[in-house]
Amino acid sequence: MGSRGRQAKLLAGDNVDGSDDDDKKKSMHRDVERQRRQEMATLYASLRTLLPLEYIKGKRAVSDHMNGAVIYIKDLQKRIRELSSKRDELKKLSDSSGCDQGISSNDGLTSSAVVRQSLDGVEVVISTCVGARALTLSKVLKLLAEKGLDVVSCVSTRIDGGLIIHTIQSEVTDLALVDIPSLQQKLSEEISSLTPIS
Repeated sequence: MGSRGRQAKLLAGDNVDGSDDDDKKKSMHRDVERQRRQEMATLYASLRTLLPLEYIKGKRAVSDHMNGAVIYIKDLQKRIRELSSKRDELKKLSDSSGCDQGISSNDGLTSSAVVRQSLDGVEVVISTCVGARALTLSKVLKLLAEKGLDVVSCVSTRIDGGLIIHTIQSEVTDLALVDIPSLQQKLSEEISSLTPIS
């Protein structure tokens, strides 16, 4: 019994020392895990702030929001491809139009407007030659406001060769109330009535 008692005490002493190590390891593991969860929560909150509301609306699970982020990224990639294609088309148009040779719109180049439905509103793209005709964007913006569209951005880009492309993004509360063909016609009439710069 005496030797068994001594062995039990030795084992108990070993366990005490071992349990301290185990406690330290568990404590470190808990701290690391807590820090990881906090970091993930911060990153998750940051991701949510970058996503438009329609991609996360009504969703509660993290996996749903992650799926929304994937869909949003795919939509952005699709939009980039569409815009790149549109840019390439406009570049071809500018190369073949004679803008770089200084031909005015009266000599064959016509300004154009394209109106199309976008994700949350209407996108208007107007292309015109530099110096060919005077385009007053305020008239175009006023027309869009009259049609109930809220302009959220307007970017003008000058392409080598003298072509200027105005891209106007607008939002609307109800797309059913916007007659896109009528808006296209109004803008085309506005552009065709532009006066040449002398």
